[in-house]
Amino acid sequence: MALKKKPVTGMKDMMPEEMEIRDYVIGLIQETYKSFGFSRIETPCVEHIENLCSKQGGDNEKLIFKILKRGEKLKIDQAKEEIDLVDGGLRYDLTVPLSRYYSNNANELPAPFKALQMGNVWRADRPQRGRFRQFMQCDIDILGEPSNLAEIELILATSTLLGKLDFHNFTIRINDRRFLKAMAAYSGFEEKDYDSVFITLDKMDKIGLDGVQKELEENGYAKESVEKYLQIFKEITNDVEGVRWCKEKLAGYLPEEAAQSLEMIITSVESAKEAEFKMSFDPTLVRGMSYYTGTIFEISMDEFGGSVGGGGRYDEMIGKFTGQDTPAVGFSIGFERIVMLLLERGYKIPTTKVKKAYLLEKKLPQEKILEVLEAAKTERAAGKQIMLLNMKKNKKFQKEQLQQQGYEEIVEVFNR
Repeated sequence: MALKKKPVTGMKDMMPEEMEIRDYVIGLIQETYKSFGFSRIETPCVEHIENLCSKQGGDNEKLIFKILKRGEKLKIDQAKEEIDLVDGGLRYDLTVPLSRYYSNNANELPAPFKALQMGNVWRADRPQRGRFRQFMQCDIDILGEPSNLAEIELILATSTLLGKLDFHNFTIRINDRRFLKAMAAYSGFEEKDYDSVFITLDKMDKIGLDGVQKELEENGYAKESVEKYLQIFKEITNDVEGVRWCKEKLAGYLPEEAAQSLEMIITSVESAKEAEFKMSFDPTLVRGMSYYTGTIFEISMDEFGGSVGGGGRYDEMIGKFTGQDTPAVGFSIGFERIVMLLLERGYKIPTTKVKKAYLLEKKLPQEKILEVLEAAKTERAAGKQIMLLNMKKNKKFQKEQLQQQGYEEIVEVFNR
């Protein structure tokens, strides 16, 4: 059987230029998030299949890479259903593993606990631009803080990071699941139909208001309910005034604290933000994860044409493990999409390190090589990045390659 050179579909090899940017971004993430008080943790890439299939991950549960039992535990001939064959899977996000981690270690962790996670996740999804089957996720979460101070800190930390990466004028869209439910109830939809209605509403940016109306009516919902529902989106504005309008319009359906909380988050972030971006109240924002219970948000970036991050509050997930609900909210940036955008714009890593290369003439005597090695050691200790290479016949091309890699100082060493 012939060996294959290309990586598995949905996976990719990474060239040195990309790895340099990835390493820089990872370092900046740690530096920035730690300045906001987040502590880095790590969880295994393999998770119990029961946890992954707990009906909290939405459509991602259909995309799990499942792992067969090993050794004597694997009895294919005796298997009657999947659970007899499978006991683990590759994690599809970092939130489910974090919830398990916290429920197992809560007594040893501070309260509230501000967690930073970075690691690969896997989804058997259809690969496309900015989407792979193996990809890095980067999450910050605050566990044990019921107030909206958690949302404010998450948004400020994430937007500060993007600003440091030279992203400007992006938009953080924000909504609350309680607004979604209140709008549906006000319009006359039954609670059992909420999820179906929200799935259609989530297509608003793709099919528009008319498309949403058509699909809802085709799904059999009463025309008066559909028209009343869509009238909300025709009248509402994407700012704090829109939140206040909802508070008045949906009185009796929308909890007053939900409107007050969302207004406070938007105004506080606008006042305290460091980066250049816009906060936008988006009543059509749904997000697919069924575990969200309150605030939800996404980062939209025009140069990508879609979302490059998102998150929300999931106050009931940890309770699935412990039997006691714990306030929790998280924000994840699309690490792979951020790196892709940086590569496409030819991003140059800001560095003060001097990159110097020594080109050594072939057959240099040992004493001459030792001189160069000693000089290189001294310069590395002083913070320089030093490359030693044997001189090639096409010296001009070799030097051009080094210059493209950022080696601004090139020294030729001859036996003289």
